[in-house]
Amino acid sequence: MTTYLLAGGGTAGHVNPLLALADLITKRDPNAEIVVLGTQEGLESRLVPERGYELTTIAKLPFPRRPSGYALKFPARYASTVKTVRKVIRERKVDVVVGFGGYASAPAYTAAKRERIPTVIHEANAKPGMANKLGARSAARVAVTFAGTPIAGAIVTGMPLRPEIESLDLQALRAEARAHFGLDPNRTTLLATGGSLGARAINEGLSRSATEITASGAQVLHVWGGLNELVDPGVDGYHVIEYCDRMDLAFAAADLVVSRAGSTTVSEIAGLGLPAVFVPYAVGNGEQRFNAAGVVEAGGALLVEDEEITADWVSGELVPLLQDADRLADMSQRARAAGSLDGTAQLLALVDDVLRERATGNGSL
Repeated sequence: MTTYLLAGGGTAGHVNPLLALADLITKRDPNAEIVVLGTQEGLESRLVPERGYELTTIAKLPFPRRPSGYALKFPARYASTVKTVRKVIRERKVDVVVGFGGYASAPAYTAAKRERIPTVIHEANAKPGMANKLGARSAARVAVTFAGTPIAGAIVTGMPLRPEIESLDLQALRAEARAHFGLDPNRTTLLATGGSLGARAINEGLSRSATEITASGAQVLHVWGGLNELVDPGVDGYHVIEYCDRMDLAFAAADLVVSRAGSTTVSEIAGLGLPAVFVPYAVGNGEQRFNAAGVVEAGGALLVEDEEITADWVSGELVPLLQDADRLADMSQRARAAGSLDGTAQLLALVDDVLRERATGNGSL
């Protein structure tokens, strides 16, 4: 029996690929033992147990970035956390650590190195996080979602995605999907979403032009998100929902997507061959712009800044795109060529390689 320690969490971008890999491992080998390492504060504290996997939690220890009292205490706290993870590795007889970034990953990488257990790292974003950049120095393999991610020796596997996305047939589900959301089955459909928390620029920029968009012959499925208390414009053909727990059907309903550019979102949309307008989140380290770069350069998507989503942009760019079926079809082909839907299988293949090397003594730690 093989025991996997999957480390990562904090955000959906870390937790979802971790769970996708766990699901594929379990599907292939129901006897495999999977232990997930995370924190109590991250999304993993809810999502991992809900999926039926064992969660072991450690302290949340952000890397100190400036001198402070916390920085002085950090080395001892980090050493204590690594000691805890080493104990887990020994007691559970872990064969391989697979890390996805986030607060739980760095101690896992250090513990694995000291226990001489191989590590495989998956970096979701085109601009890697600190934990993965440091862990990559001693990892047996490093997988990345996007080509050009600045980690030496990285292998492009794509993003591990949910099975319902990997197997999604857009055309076969289109009628069912539009019926599910109460949409007209024959109208060109724009899906607008800023993710689970919404995106104010998308929400306000599109809703203010609701009449013009729908007058063009298109209809809109707009997922507002939970933090933006904005008013439904009340325009026929402009369908507003606060949350969407069936994004597979939302994608199947759409001819064009306006969205933030999180790594999972970009990977899903491109892999499915959906034309898109990506609106990168301007806060943080700017990774969303880099996430979208490949599919934008391939011609499968456009990149638009928050402040550009104005009435003039809607009338001059968005509406003409919605009315241009040939251009949408061309963007679809280009997006599909730039994306992939087999990231989970590719990542697991790397993990299998490392396990074989360990079994034969050919690996290096």
